Amino acid sequence: MIDLTTWNLTVPAYDSATLISTERLNNGYESQYFRRNDDGSITFWVPVTGSVTEDARYPRTELRETQADGTLSYWYHSSSDSYLSAVLSVEQVPSEGKIIIGQIHSKDEPGSQNDPLLKLQYHYLRGKGRIEALLRKRPGDTEVENILLVDDVPLGQRFGYDFRLTPTGKLGIVITSPDDDGNHYRELSGYWSLQQLYFKAGAYIQDNYGPSNEGGRVTFYWLNGLHR
Repeated sequence: MIDLTTWNLTVPAYDSATLISTERLNNGYESQYFRRNDDGSITFWVPVTGSVTEDARYPRTELRETQADGTLSYWYHSSSDSYLSAVLSVEQVPSEGKIIIGQIHSKDEPGSQNDPLLKLQYHYLRGKGRIEALLRKRPGDTEVENILLVDDVPLGQRFGYDFRLTPTGKLGIVITSPDDDGNHYRELSGYWSLQQLYFKAGAYIQDNYGPSNEGGRVTFYWLNGLHR
């Protein structure tokens, strides 16, 4: 069973994206976009025709870190060792082949432009599933560095990811899969120490064109965010 007590959920429903509160999510919320499975896993579905959040181009079904009372969670990396770990499988991709499955995001405040520090992307390309880290070197940068971590994770195969961000600004990304492991470590720019951050996880497709049965489907078997 995945503990959802410190997350809310955005789904691409109706005319605009809908926010499912922490309380509603933990009272058993399910829909065509978010399904609870008998084995305790959860499945995220995002059609390319889904609605989008403000300032976004693409639809998502995605969890966002909160406090247990539903208050939005923000933290400075200097305040703790911060971890996000997941075990998941990607079952369907849109025609562009790209789904964001985990993020370290920054608060929308001066200097950040509401930018993610890190996006972890499953990229299905020429019959192979690549795991790529899209890393922004400094807040406000328009360009991101694309770091290939693992280059062959088939659709439907389980794999894991672990993020660790230390108080001194060291970022570690570890990918665990049956055929290959990918590890990456980076010392962050000091500018990130001024940014308030939070975790996101789920299915954020990088596509918005096609029929309603085209989209992304991702199942999470384990998900845990921790600060200590």
